[in-house]
Amino acid sequence: MEEYIKTLEIEFKKIANNEIAIQQKAYLKNQFDFYGIKTPLRRKIQKPFFESDVLPKKSDLEKIVKKLWAKPQREYQYFTQELLFQYRKKFEKDDIKILEFMITHKSWWDTVDLISSKLVGEYFKIYPFQKNKYINKWLSSNNIWLQRTCVLFQLNYKEALDKELLSFIINSLLGSDEFFINKSIGWILRSYSRVNPKWVIDFVNKTELDKLSVREGIRLINKNN
Repeated sequence: MEEYIKTLEIEFKKIANNEIAIQQKAYLKNQFDFYGIKTPLRRKIQKPFFESDVLPKKSDLEKIVKKLWAKPQREYQYFTQELLFQYRKKFEKDDIKILEFMITHKSWWDTVDLISSKLVGEYFKIYPFQKNKYINKWLSSNNIWLQRTCVLFQLNYKEALDKELLSFIINSLLGSDEFFINKSIGWILRSYSRVNPKWVIDFVNKTELDKLSVREGIRLINKNN
């Protein structure tokens, strides 16, 4: 495990670009340090680390997540969430705690959105009986990133999206003046409008949504009409 992390660190440092790093840091409001590695190059560097014969043991995953999440450069958090994606078919019941840790530490949209849609979304497909427990917990947490996760975990569900659950989640968050909440509501409605525009129109018409949520939610519908 230590060798795995050390080798990754060596590879990232080899291609660090301070000029790009300054731009990336500014883009995320100077909250995180960067090596200055753009996504296509980072994924090229990462690829050998995700080969089945070098992937860490599943039992070491939590330790690796916390070690990499503690590192200051944002590339490590991006690597970590994409590392977990390799284990999405092998999620165990308690892995929701790892996902919750990632959502609530070094939180910003650039990590939370992928964790929500590609990790939490996959987890709840495997353990649907965990949904009510965690959705209720996260909605009442006053943590906007946990709440945003509630909204976005069904982002890639398409026809399988649970409309009743989504309606409950959105209604639980009505009245929020938080940009990241209202934007996410618009995003999930816009995504679902691709498969069920009638439901989205009906929902928007009968729900007192924030103007941002409405504008984002019906954007594709208006464009297609």
